[in-house]
Amino acid sequence: MIQIENDHLVVRINEKGAELQSVRLNALEYLWQADPNYWGKHAPVLFPIIGELKDGKYIFENREYHLSRHGFARDKTFEAQQVSPSSAIFTLYSNADTLAVYPFQFIFQVQYEIEEHTLYCSYIVKNINEGEMHFSVGGHPAFRVPLNGDLRYEDYILEFNKDTSLKRFLLDNGLINNKTEIVTLDDKKLYLESALFYDDAIVLKHINSDQIKLYSNKGPNGLVFRFEGFPYFGIWAAKDAPFVCLEPWCGIADNIHHDYQLTNKEGINQLAGGGIFKRTWSVELY
Repeated sequence: MIQIENDHLVVRINEKGAELQSVRLNALEYLWQADPNYWGKHAPVLFPIIGELKDGKYIFENREYHLSRHGFARDKTFEAQQVSPSSAIFTLYSNADTLAVYPFQFIFQVQYEIEEHTLYCSYIVKNINEGEMHFSVGGHPAFRVPLNGDLRYEDYILEFNKDTSLKRFLLDNGLINNKTEIVTLDDKKLYLESALFYDDAIVLKHINSDQIKLYSNKGPNGLVFRFEGFPYFGIWAAKDAPFVCLEPWCGIADNIHHDYQLTNKEGINQLAGGGIFKRTWSVELY
């Protein structure tokens, strides 16, 4: 376990999956603590796919490959590198095991940095092939709700900085179907309730907002989540669970009508040989 800290924040990260384990501000825990009765993870890193593949497979250059939901990075052990009191980089290298299910050579890094009350998380993909690389990458951090023990889940609000309503893309066994519904916001605010997630995640495409505030008018603590440069976004909680996931994605699950071809996958990123791709989200706690 790697720990970084400053006068305000203490952050702990597991080398397995480069996954956040704890994010504390002045000793208050903000990160979901992986109660297996609801959901036994904290904040998985999603790479090289996001969500489900149709029938669990894809085709690249006439060969069929299989990947489970969200890809393999969350189950791999990363190398902790360049660890300092306030930052750390976790690196995963392609190897024989990854090449068997994903035919690209890569260096994938997850960098965590803290400054004052803010944690920054960067995903860095390096293509070490001569040819083009196809991938998705994103985050799945879960935050405790309520943050203060005397409050209820329904006391909390998600406030978007630019959207006045949300177009939700509905899921069919983890795949995107062709149905949508409008999620009404009240002055850019979505009031949390468990029923929002009874039909799986709220999946959003190309929303206007790049900042979401999680807070309650009845308590002093909250957070501001910023995610510029991520064209897709998920909001999710397990059934009746006391957390909410804020998920910035560069990629999305397959559509029910997808033709399995990786190069035709919606939201797939292309990176030229020798290229570097980087995206950063941050969470400011108060």
